Amino acid sequence: MKFKQSVGQNQRIERITTSHLVVGIDMAKEVHVAQATNFRGIVLSSRHLSFKNKIEGFEKLQRWIEGLLRKNRLNSIIIGMEPTGHYWYNLANWLVDKGVHVVLVNPATTKRNKENRDNSPSKSDPKDALVIADVVSRGFYYEYTRQATNFQRLRTIMSDREFWVTNSVRLQNRIIRWLDIRFPEYASVFKDWTCPRSIATLKEFPSPLDLKGQSTAEVITGWRKYMKRAGGSTGIQKAAELISQASQSVGDTTALKEAKQDLERLIEEFERIVGILEQIEKDIVTVLGEIPIASQLRSLKGLGPIYTAAILSGAGDLKQYAHGRQLLRKAGLNLAESTSGKRKGEIVLSKRGDATLRKYLYLATLTLVGTNPIFRQLHENNVHNKHMSKQQSVFKLLGKLARILVGMVRHGESFTPEKTFQTYTQAA
Repeated sequence: MKFKQSVGQNQRIERITTSHLVVGIDMAKEVHVAQATNFRGIVLSSRHLSFKNKIEGFEKLQRWIEGLLRKNRLNSIIIGMEPTGHYWYNLANWLVDKGVHVVLVNPATTKRNKENRDNSPSKSDPKDALVIADVVSRGFYYEYTRQATNFQRLRTIMSDREFWVTNSVRLQNRIIRWLDIRFPEYASVFKDWTCPRSIATLKEFPSPLDLKGQSTAEVITGWRKYMKRAGGSTGIQKAAELISQASQSVGDTTALKEAKQDLERLIEEFERIVGILEQIEKDIVTVLGEIPIASQLRSLKGLGPIYTAAILSGAGDLKQYAHGRQLLRKAGLNLAESTSGKRKGEIVLSKRGDATLRKYLYLATLTLVGTNPIFRQLHENNVHNKHMSKQQSVFKLLGKLARILVGMVRHGESFTPEKTFQTYTQAA
């Protein structure tokens, strides 16, 4: 399929012929609802079908579809469904394994088309299923294809990582809150409270009262329980600063025993999650080693294993894209504008796509601007010569990154700084 949206829309419509049965399925946790129409949107089923989210229900759907095909003398089928949560996943895979053409419909599309038939804002599962069938017949869908095993493994690992990163951030915020209440001067000693010396301090001397009467040598001795290189000039300096700040601390000392128990549990859980994330990163590197195109992406200096894994897990195999614009649309980074008559609205991001992929493409671009000489030079040219704001430049380079990634994979090449810079100078 070509990358131009209008051309792609026509191609999707042309795929649905007069011999097609169009089925729309409204997904739910336990009971799904299906409706069927022909290519013109004429309802072919006497009533909707309700079936359970288990193998008996799937087989019931299959028998219902086969009966409609025979009754209406049709020989092709296309099934559309909303990717609601995770409820659609098992049915979609079961149908694909049966050789059925499965497509997905954006929930926003269903919401905006639900009044087409009855001019009513009413909502029900049978109506939603019929709306899905209608929008599929008009080509408002996107293909569902099962990714190769390694890409599915990568997606599962990255989803797991996102969960544990979220928990880690939550724990870190709670520990910072603890320090703000009990030892507010702590941040002036340790800018990064997660460093080994800081962790050792929180385990051995969590409150200012624990440091009262301690000498620098005694503090360093306490650190040695948790770290090998506790002394040295840096250790003596930090110990002195810690004792000095503790002596004039205004931290709360009420219920200190219970507060220290809370901190102990928080530190223990934080270290456990850090270990989990380290193991996940090792697993990511292992899986990336089994995906040939990953080495091509990694040839772009600054695009580390996490960014590479996040892009491939969200976008899948980049060989399926004809142009970088498709990758941007997949992430919801395509532009949307609102104009009418003389009014020209602000151009914004559509944000109709994978939010996680959108986040990591943006973060990867920021990292490349900071670490990759080519991207840094392009950014400086955008800001100083083209008078863009820094944010505008970042989003322009994000589009360039998408085109570079898709181009490298399609042509089987590694990143070539000279080629990128040559393209840039010609455009300038």
